[in-house]
Amino acid sequence: MIKSNLFSSFNTSSAKAYKQKIQMDLKGADYNETLLTNTLEGITIQPFYHKETHKSLKIPLVETKIKICQTIFINDENIVNGICKEALSKGATSIRFRANKKFDFKTVFKDLPNTVDYLVFCNFNDINFFNELSVFSNNTKIKIIFDPINNFAKDGNWFESLTDDLNSQTTKKTTIGINGSLYQNAGANIVQQIAYSLAHVNEYLNNNFTNDFIFTFAIGSNYFFEISKIRAFRYLIKKLLNEYKVNNKYAIILEPTNRNKTLYDYNVNLLRTTTECMSAMLSGADYISNTPYDAIYHKANEFGTRIARNQLLVLKEESYFNKENNIAKGSYYIEQITYELADKALNLFKDIEKNSGFIAQLQHGIIQRKITESANKEQALFNNGELILLGTNKYPNENDKMKDDLELYPFVKTKPRKTSIKPIIPRRLSEKIEQERLKTE
Repeated sequence: MIKSNLFSSFNTSSAKAYKQKIQMDLKGADYNETLLTNTLEGITIQPFYHKETHKSLKIPLVETKIKICQTIFINDENIVNGICKEALSKGATSIRFRANKKFDFKTVFKDLPNTVDYLVFCNFNDINFFNELSVFSNNTKIKIIFDPINNFAKDGNWFESLTDDLNSQTTKKTTIGINGSLYQNAGANIVQQIAYSLAHVNEYLNNNFTNDFIFTFAIGSNYFFEISKIRAFRYLIKKLLNEYKVNNKYAIILEPTNRNKTLYDYNVNLLRTTTECMSAMLSGADYISNTPYDAIYHKANEFGTRIARNQLLVLKEESYFNKENNIAKGSYYIEQITYELADKALNLFKDIEKNSGFIAQLQHGIIQRKITESANKEQALFNNGELILLGTNKYPNENDKMKDDLELYPFVKTKPRKTSIKPIIPRRLSEKIEQERLKTE
């Protein structure tokens, strides 16, 4: 006869007993110096987590199944239409468009199914265009995403002006985007990413926006912390919306970070994006858009895009990552890290609000300075070999040549121009090493 509860066969141990046993096994070595790890977020990772000592939060459940989202930049509308049809026939269940100018939307959406979510991220402000697209999308699932604060942060200027961008009738026709990926890719730590995204959306709430929101986050390689990051954010955004007593709906789209992607030994990027997409699925995303392994140096191509899409399909359909909508619940480690990240992020958010708010701190350069400080700490760990990118700062293949394969410029581009504020600039960790290697090929 099989026992219904196998755990009843084992004696329970207290947290104190666990620690005493560990200290005994260390044979005199210092417990704190040997086993405790401090992170850039100011969190101390313990050697074990116990039900007696861990803290947990009630995380809102994801109501819908994760959608595999393919990202397409709009340039030639006819080509884009064909790419959409191909992507949807090969497993994508939603499409994210990126547009830097108005486009012929009738051509883009020609003969596309109206049961699919189309997320149109518009990096421009054109009232007439948004109104026309809004009318066209009445019978479809097209969402027009507009995020003027993101443009201000990354470009250094408003589209028009603060008043025009935040009070334009454009915003009545759109879903408001909050691009938290910008902060991660520029080097912000996880606490900052959560707090800045909250402060970012709070500016819209302070302006009485009743729109739906869609948050974009980049997922890094710190597997369990990234799961905890999104869980902590879900807890805090619900808390914030409740404070305003509003019913704004929101969704979260996750994508792998660019910060740890490398030019040399680029196939390792496949491993990085796989674990990052695993974190994304376990954290409770609404949409996941994977990044092709060669995206930093190749133009969009069918092979790289297909591999990226298939990574998500394997995780979702063959690894069953999509079967539960709160699979991380009950893990003492994840629960505790979620609690600590949420607590620290809430305190940082409150500090931002006490000191004039997010836009004002951007205008005074405070947000940029804090991100730069965090980025420099992470860069120092990489430069010292404590933060490893395999194939780049550890076990590099000296015979690997890339100079003749560059279709895109893979480094930060500098273009001197007049801006209202210092822009927040994304930067990969391995750029300096790669530039030095390219010079010697």
